Amino acid sequence: MPRLDVEKTLEELTLGEKVALTAGIDFWHTAAVHRLNIPSLRMSDGPNGVRGTRFFNGVPAACLPCATALGATWNTDLLHEVGRLMGDESIAKGAHVVLGPTINIQRSPLGGRGFESFSEDGVLSGTLAGYFSKGIQEKGVAATLKHFVCNDQEHERLAVDSIITERALRENYLLPFQLALRICRTACVMTAYNKVNGTHVSENKRIITDILREEWGWDGLVMSDWFGTYSTSDAIAAGLDVEMPGKTRWRGTALAHAVSSNKVPEFVLDERVRNVLNLVNWVDPLGIPENAPEKALNRAQDQALLRRAAAESVVLMKNEENLLPLKKDKSIAVIGPNAKLAAYCGGGSASLDAYYTVTPFDGVSSKSTGDVHFAQGVYSYQDLPLLGPLLKTADGKPGFSFKVYNEHPSEPNRNLVDELHLVSSSGFLMDYVHPKIHSLTYYVDMEGHFTPDADGIYDFGVTVVGTGRLYLDDDLVVDNTQNQRQGSAFFGNATVEERGSKTLQAGHTYKVLFQFGTAPTSDLDTRGIVSFGPGGFRFGASRRISQEDLITEAVALASSTDQVVVFAGLTSEWETEGHDRKHMDLPPGSDELITRVLAANPNAIIVLQSGTPVTMPWAAKAKALVHAWFGGNEAGNGIADILYGDVNPSAKLPLSFPVRLQDNPSFLNFRSERGRVLYGEDIYVGYRYYEKVERPPLFPFGHGLSYTTFSRSELELATVPEKLHYEEAGEPVTVSLSVANTGPVAGAETVQLWVAPPATGVNRPVRELKGFVKVFLDPGEKKRVQIVVEKKLATSWFDEQRGKWASEKGVYEVQVTGTGGEVLTSEFRVERTRYWLGL
Repeated sequence: MPRLDVEKTLEELTLGEKVALTAGIDFWHTAAVHRLNIPSLRMSDGPNGVRGTRFFNGVPAACLPCATALGATWNTDLLHEVGRLMGDESIAKGAHVVLGPTINIQRSPLGGRGFESFSEDGVLSGTLAGYFSKGIQEKGVAATLKHFVCNDQEHERLAVDSIITERALRENYLLPFQLALRICRTACVMTAYNKVNGTHVSENKRIITDILREEWGWDGLVMSDWFGTYSTSDAIAAGLDVEMPGKTRWRGTALAHAVSSNKVPEFVLDERVRNVLNLVNWVDPLGIPENAPEKALNRAQDQALLRRAAAESVVLMKNEENLLPLKKDKSIAVIGPNAKLAAYCGGGSASLDAYYTVTPFDGVSSKSTGDVHFAQGVYSYQDLPLLGPLLKTADGKPGFSFKVYNEHPSEPNRNLVDELHLVSSSGFLMDYVHPKIHSLTYYVDMEGHFTPDADGIYDFGVTVVGTGRLYLDDDLVVDNTQNQRQGSAFFGNATVEERGSKTLQAGHTYKVLFQFGTAPTSDLDTRGIVSFGPGGFRFGASRRISQEDLITEAVALASSTDQVVVFAGLTSEWETEGHDRKHMDLPPGSDELITRVLAANPNAIIVLQSGTPVTMPWAAKAKALVHAWFGGNEAGNGIADILYGDVNPSAKLPLSFPVRLQDNPSFLNFRSERGRVLYGEDIYVGYRYYEKVERPPLFPFGHGLSYTTFSRSELELATVPEKLHYEEAGEPVTVSLSVANTGPVAGAETVQLWVAPPATGVNRPVRELKGFVKVFLDPGEKKRVQIVVEKKLATSWFDEQRGKWASEKGVYEVQVTGTGGEVLTSEFRVERTRYWLGL
């Protein structure tokens, strides 16, 4: 399609066409004006993989490690590579725009989407996001920085007012966006759901226009988060180009009327449309046709990259007595709730159907040449495990039939509308459509056969956005159709899981029938909750067994095996968009399991998976501890590569892990109260707080061990003469040093550059991260490395009285840290105080 002449096209567009271009037409697509060669563009989630256009029964995709895992790599080259993979995946899914990366700041460990963002620190987050976006956009695909800004909790996220000082807003929450845009001027930015100091961001002119566009000079497209537009005229005037998703609530005839009545000047509407047309031109070289078919890649080189990323994200937290790496030829006991569970991503819009997954048990088993034994220990599920994968169809295939009807099951002679074969018994139907479905109200019969492998009482659970009944051999076991209770699944739309039980015999085959009615059949009061169309369903099952029996079995195995690994942690049930965690603890029973296994075998290796910090009351007793995050497709292989030493761990924590939740600086000010949340910790987020009050966390930001040792020496610092104004030159501060691998195996060291300010008229953090570099070294190898930072970025704080960044005169200490060893120090001087704005 020929490149658009934007100004000529603007002149030829009718008012109705202009209005249409400022809103989506469905969940993923923008409007087209074919008479003027303006195509519809496709967008797709998300931060750790490109799902395509369907939550329900979609085309599988590559799943990257979650953002905190990628943040733990501290590797800009790796982020650039995985960004390029995201670009390829987007093209395969026919998408012009990737809705990521997410770069909000984790001010609390409880944030439901904390796993989606890279770090608690703006420099680390913004730098990694910049290289990630650069990789995406090198493929011709538009990247989208989100959520702009302060979307740091899920509780009342559409309504909450984030009350924050200008200084904290600038120094912590806007900073990652600012730094990312210095590296890669992304084509798109997505506004946050929340308000900032009284005004929703999607209609906040000061944030969208004054800061993003004018101060930073950015000229891309601003879109709303999904259902995150709250006005017509105000949002247009503030600079919100596109309301997503469609069909529009706020534009359409309302916007046309606002223009015709001079409430919105047409030239302002033209500014919004101009940005849409510029995006069309930006992605035009891709050549992706409208409504392109969605394809899977799953290439060998991508699998290798995902495995490398998974391994490089694994943090070695403790390794007393060099218990790690393990020996491949010795027998091993694999224990724990996450061992045979693929906790590969968090929940919500970041989730996707992966090409494949590798569990930790799979990864360990593939490497071990000794015997591999397993004990469950405890279960970590919140809702019962999905039943679908355990079912068989009438003709023997894994899964179950999915039959759709317009009529209620009580009506005779129903007409079958559609029939699918599914394996997963969790489905979000918001993007399921069929031409013979008459309305949002329809009914689905899901039928399969279940053959238990052990006698006992089995629990069955049903969660719905709608209504559901589950039958076994025509006996009603779970009825979730009346007196429904509000739960948190499916973005807060679903019921709680209702359960029932039945005694089953091993080897006997039971017919399972789940009858589902879509969302309009529910009696839940969903006012104030964003509706996602037809709703969703989830049904699961598990044999009932006592926690004590499971732990006792695990302890017996641990006491009789030399090599023991316990896999525990969170899953997408516990960390998900839609709700925040209530506490930092592991799922019930996990701490007791770990404590008792360590008592039976003090050399047991503990491996945790979570996207954000968890409490570890047993940490002092664990000699070896590994944190593995949500590792994507290759999670299990990446973990095993580290445990057996095929990859030397090099990851560093991108988050502080507090001893307990009460130690976190946001503890008294997290969650919405009467529609607002006070950012009372101000600039002291994460390590800035712990260092200021001298309260050591359990594991500090930047912590991570290796199987080798490193030395840092020969520090040199160079500056250039200061100019009159910072805008005239970057004025680099160049830090050079030698890094050597002094140990027995190859490995990577992350050199961290910190700057400690002089005492001035305002309180400031003890020190702040200002730069970093990762270097790979063979045993005995020594390299010279450099970290270059701009003096203004290394020294400034935001002066609210002036409304500008202030770089105050004085002597600034430079600290260089890494894996163990001493801290190297130097200093440089700022000769005179200067003030500045801009990127």
